[in-house]
Amino acid sequence: MSEDQMKKEDQLFIHLVNTFVQSAWISLGKVKSPVSEELERNLEQATYYIDLLDMLQTKMKGNLSEWEEQYIIHSLSELKLNFIDEQKKGDQDNKSEEKNADGSVEADKDVKPKEKAKKVTKKKPKTTNKKTK
Repeated sequence: MSEDQMKKEDQLFIHLVNTFVQSAWISLGKVKSPVSEELERNLEQATYYIDLLDMLQTKMKGNLSEWEEQYIIHSLSELKLNFIDEQKKGDQDNKSEEKNADGSVEADKDVKPKEKAKKVTKKKPKTTNKKTK
């Protein structure tokens, strides 16, 4: 195979990996969706892309350059760590929803404490010292 053909295949491979990596970041809600221009979190879809990258790394083992191998390893590590963080956030959200469904109130850390109510003093009605006859 010619050297130009190898360079093209290397570029296509990295492009393929980047496509899956970018899709995973979007699914994790870390990057805005190019369609809606909003952050959308779909952990099931993120798992799919992470699994695809994991499978590519496994199947391509021994056929990748050192740089390509390290690139996939690094990308997967970052994605997996962020996936765990997002999963924990989801678990915390679910716990607070469960508690609220039970009727109990959970303190929200982001809510500022209420200002102290001003002490209201009752004024005594004015009495006039009128002398009665």
